[in-house]
Amino acid sequence: MSTALSANNRRGELWARLTRVNDPELDEPVTDMGFVERAEVMQNGSVEVDFRLPTYWCSPSFAFLMLDGIRQALDGLSWAPAYTIRLHDHMFADEVNRGIAAGKPFSLIFDELSSDQDIDALRETFRVKAFKRRQEAVLLALRKQGLTDSEILGMDLSSFDAATVGGDEAEAMKSRYREALIERWPGRKGCEPAFVTWDNREIPPDAFGAYLAELRAVRINMEFNGALCRGLKATRYKEMDVVDGEPTLVDFMLDRVPPRNCTGRHVQR
Repeated sequence: MSTALSANNRRGELWARLTRVNDPELDEPVTDMGFVERAEVMQNGSVEVDFRLPTYWCSPSFAFLMLDGIRQALDGLSWAPAYTIRLHDHMFADEVNRGIAAGKPFSLIFDELSSDQDIDALRETFRVKAFKRRQEAVLLALRKQGLTDSEILGMDLSSFDAATVGGDEAEAMKSRYREALIERWPGRKGCEPAFVTWDNREIPPDAFGAYLAELRAVRINMEFNGALCRGLKATRYKEMDVVDGEPTLVDFMLDRVPPRNCTGRHVQR
């Protein structure tokens, strides 16, 4: 019984850590996106993770950032296991997997594949987008609670912590925004503003509408990319096991998709 309990605890810890690894472009967990196809604790305590992206040609930079996030998650496991990470069905899968197997650091593997791109600058770009998306969600949730714009923008960190923003989803985003805020400014304390721009400028109430419009544009772009990624992944791996005659991406491209009737089922032309 104790062995089974230990195995379950380890499995739970593994998945809990993996859920904190985000797709950098979308700021959504790689587990929610379906990119982690398998994560298993073996009998000897080692860990194996199989990772698959939506398309064969996904940017190696994005792959690097997510794989490096997974590596950090596995390095943080309490029992310090040996682990294997495998990237599947990607144009650089062989190179990446050989590099990992050879013990090369991810930074070296990345430099070999994408020497023309600054990985730190890329990380920073995605950090800015994640900060803005989380901030907008919390600002809108507070508005929904009936607070005025001046009350929201006047919040310090202590009053923000005490504020109620709505249901479980809103509270989760509140926590994620606070995390991003403190990551950006580690020394931030309770008396400092809860809502500032990425470069730490106050947001004047008379400019709040324009600022929200800027945040909205970031969110819409991220949501579109997220929907595209999910659709591409679902279509790509559904081609081998099409359910109920559902069309693939190839069908859409070749205009082979029959119309649907009022029940949502496809009708033959």
